[in-house]
Amino acid sequence: MTTEPAASPMIVVDGVVKRFGALTALAGMTFEVGRGEVVCLIGPSGSGKSTMLRCINFLESYDEGLITVGGETIGYLGDGAGRRVRPATDLARQRQRVGMVFQSYNLFPHLTALENVLEGPVHVLRRPRAEAQAEALALLDKVGLSAKANERPARLSGGQQQRVAIARALAMKPQVMLFDEVTSALDPELVGEVLQTIRALAEEGMTMVLVTHEIAFAREVAHRIIFMDEGQIVESGPARDLVLNPRTPRLQAFLRRFREGYML
Repeated sequence: MTTEPAASPMIVVDGVVKRFGALTALAGMTFEVGRGEVVCLIGPSGSGKSTMLRCINFLESYDEGLITVGGETIGYLGDGAGRRVRPATDLARQRQRVGMVFQSYNLFPHLTALENVLEGPVHVLRRPRAEAQAEALALLDKVGLSAKANERPARLSGGQQQRVAIARALAMKPQVMLFDEVTSALDPELVGEVLQTIRALAEEGMTMVLVTHEIAFAREVAHRIIFMDEGQIVESGPARDLVLNPRTPRLQAFLRRFREGYML
């Protein structure tokens, strides 16, 4: 069972607006994620879910509002009209605390699974190689891939590559993990092995925000679900209640598409 989150928030998103030219991708997003909480963002394509994740670790800047992780403002120094983007070294430090796993695995094709996991701790964190390697092997074992440590990505299935990507993100010892539709590029038979890895992290109390179309998984693993449309929160609440008893017509219509994917 997923552990209960602590009361104090790990992530605070307060009035966040993100524009791409004339398009407003995020229109005043406000929510919190408690320490150890698992929150799933769901909604139609183009609703701003992935943009929201990218703003949390500042892969995308945001035009208005505030995002904090662990009490520290992400991406900016100062506030109001006088705020400025943090120096590059400071942004890199913040991103180390906020691990992110994408739809595409983004593994280095010329490196083995073990070397991919080692890359960040050794070359970014400057950890001693022997110490980092022991931890990398433990992480590969954690995601069920210790036997594939010396294989290159081309010899791994899509699900195995995605689990290496998760181990690589965990190797940076993040406070928060973000998952952006990590199963959408996988064959259906490979989805379960990746979701099981994420489920195990939830049970250990990792703070996580997931963009997903796996509604049954979200209902079972998340503490809360946030339903987004047109850059806004339409409905949010405890995962099981929101899926089984959607209040708004918009969410009701959205969930009808997935009715065969979960038990009523």
